[in-house]
Amino acid sequence: MARRKSPRADDLSALLVARMADCPTAESLHGRVIAPFVAALEEVCAARGYLLNIYGGRANLVVSDPETAETLYQVIDAYLDGAESADEGETAPSAPADAAPDKVIGDG
Repeated sequence: MARRKSPRADDLSALLVARMADCPTAESLHGRVIAPFVAALEEVCAARGYLLNIYGGRANLVVSDPETAETLYQVIDAYLDGAESADEGETAPSAPADAAPDKVIGDG
């Protein structure tokens, strides 16, 4: 069951969509929306002692403590490599059992 967004989350989402819609180029989107949003994430994560890792593909955002960051990177990298291999007919690797993230925010 999907969680319902709070009214404040809906407001933020609407604001981001509106600001993104006002950006005619990738460069303006990056400068006006993406970079400031990531800077805010970095600031909040740093204040809480979390490490922010943005991996790519479609959407992979992992927030963890610094001690698990390297393991998470390896797990996600192996998974993405495995997904590419699976697209080519190979079997995707599974994640190590001891590599559990503290918090994962994804495209749900």
